[in-house]
Amino acid sequence: MTSTRKPPRLIFLLNHAQRKLQQWMTALQEEASAQGEVVPTPAQAGLLFALAQGGGDGATMGELSGALGLVPSAVSGLVQRTETMGWVERRACPQDARTQRVWLLPEGQAQLPKLKPVTQRINRQLTRGFTDDELAVVARWLTHVQQLDTRADT
Repeated sequence: MTSTRKPPRLIFLLNHAQRKLQQWMTALQEEASAQGEVVPTPAQAGLLFALAQGGGDGATMGELSGALGLVPSAVSGLVQRTETMGWVERRACPQDARTQRVWLLPEGQAQLPKLKPVTQRINRQLTRGFTDDELAVVARWLTHVQQLDTRADT
């Protein structure tokens, strides 16, 4: 016996959820800005977190591209805008002068304590009402989507 239940509209749901999350994060950023704080954009926050997790060795544009899931040209612009804020700095790689490494500066490190509670609050709200097993399935599915071969026709 076949089910007559329609499959979920995953593309719509995923796109809608992503837009909603971006709107939410933008509203939080605007709220902080209205109070006179200079706060990183969600993309800049991702960059700062990625550099903080890197262990202090600086990161190449390619490494940041992989960590953030962005194309190198987008990472370059993001780094440039964040560098203007005085939160990161690009320097030539000591092992290969053709390569630039991005370093987290103290001013960027100082942004992290105010970003962590906001990120934790968002994650708590996103996961409220779901069991650990359900969240594991969601995480597995999202990871699967990230790893899909978009050239595949099957």
